Amino acid sequence: MKVSAIIADDEDLPRKDLRRMLAEHWPELEILAEAEHGADALEAIHQYQPDIAFLDIRMPGMTGLDVANACKGHCQVVFTTAYDSHALEAFSTGAIDYLLKPIAKDRLIEAINRLKQRFASQAAPSDLSTLMAELDKRLRPQNVERIRWISASVGDTIKMFPIDKIIFFTSDEKYTRVVTTEDEAHVRKPLKEIIDGLDPEIFWQVHRGTVVRADAIAKAHRDELGKVTIELRGTKETLKVSQAYAWRFKPM
Repeated sequence: MKVSAIIADDEDLPRKDLRRMLAEHWPELEILAEAEHGADALEAIHQYQPDIAFLDIRMPGMTGLDVANACKGHCQVVFTTAYDSHALEAFSTGAIDYLLKPIAKDRLIEAINRLKQRFASQAAPSDLSTLMAELDKRLRPQNVERIRWISASVGDTIKMFPIDKIIFFTSDEKYTRVVTTEDEAHVRKPLKEIIDGLDPEIFWQVHRGTVVRADAIAKAHRDELGKVTIELRGTKETLKVSQAYAWRFKPM
């Protein structure tokens, strides 16, 4: 049976090491793509339909857990992580495969054998949403300082935007566009740094370059090609949703 995979890790060295080790211990495995970010990983899963996704748990923006939740049922998932044993207690049931970085040869071989057994028995990927939610809770950084204000320089004026008035952020080359219902400005800080200070329950990433306040979303439209756009309260602007984040807008 031909088996394929993708590898996602935001660091080059662990990604290359895993590929090298897989080539040595599972030469029949076809690596279809590599990804540096979660959104790229999800797009690769949709594009290539791999049997396995090796996902780093913590990647900028969309985490490995987010990717696994979005693609559940489409492929087997193996997490790679550098987190300590306390965080990994959520794996104790053995229901989720994980590899602790730096990856040990015997542990990788064990994971490979487990995967081969699953494919031989034609076991469908499990829905591990509850378990992954617990893992996400354990791994989410505690006491992160959240952004309360965004300050933007406009000529000789400094505009102050309280975070609860901002409805979305978009990347604009070297700047980030900050938009409220009444005003907007550009800040020099890149969006990927701003995201770290936002509450992910309040602000949703819907595109690699777009983060939107969830309660500002009025409607989501899906066209005949499956592409999603959203309308926001308080503005006539619409925002595109990338395929990687379209799972947020599936009907309940």
